Amino acid sequence: MLTPRLTGVGMGPGDPELVTVKAVRVLREAAVVVVPVLDSGETGRAEATVLHHLDGPDGPDGTAAKVERVVFALNEREDRSRREAAWDAAGARVAELLREHGSVAFATIGDPNVYSTFTYLAQTLAPLVPGLLVETVPGITAMQDLAARSGTVLAEGTEPLTLVPVTAGSEVLRDALAGPGTVVAYKFGRLAEQVAAALRETGRDGGAVWGSALGLPDEQIRPAGHPLTGPLPYLSTLIAPATRTRRGGKL
Repeated sequence: MLTPRLTGVGMGPGDPELVTVKAVRVLREAAVVVVPVLDSGETGRAEATVLHHLDGPDGPDGTAAKVERVVFALNEREDRSRREAAWDAAGARVAELLREHGSVAFATIGDPNVYSTFTYLAQTLAPLVPGLLVETVPGITAMQDLAARSGTVLAEGTEPLTLVPVTAGSEVLRDALAGPGTVVAYKFGRLAEQVAAALRETGRDGGAVWGSALGLPDEQIRPAGHPLTGPLPYLSTLIAPATRTRRGGKL
């Protein structure tokens, strides 16, 4: 009996070129590739990137047929019962796929170990599939992509780097901004006005940059000092870099 294997594969922030060689290999070798989708049935970023590499100009013909779309309550935060029911249903479906095929890759935007749906899927599957081996392939994150596209240095010398999901509340972000080092904010589109207020109150608004849909046709990047106004896309990323006055000053 082969050991059932579930691999979370980071697909990056949306640009299909920002996917590792290993990620593409794992996708092509997996018996089934699961992509998380919303109830609306729209093609998500992870799915679009998977299809680009499996059935695109660099992928073998016909391999997209092994892509399995599984519904997740990706943005559901208010209705816990609905969210957990979606996790249970998704887990049951992936468990079936594992029993049938042995190996399943789960494609997720960004990195599977950073605020990813993959975490909840793996936890759900543990009691359903005895002996399940869980592995991950790291992916490029939105903060790395935004830093590259905006020319922003994330960290120097002894500076800390703090990542905050603003879904935890604007006070968490404000506390981070009051400290040293660079602060990165994720998922703040619905609270853009509160984020802008926190930047002003902590004196960090002048150097902050914001981006959304990086590498995609509807990409938006606002340079440092540009007013932050809402509403903005849910998956927005903000970088408030540390204050630096001279070369090597933080060593």
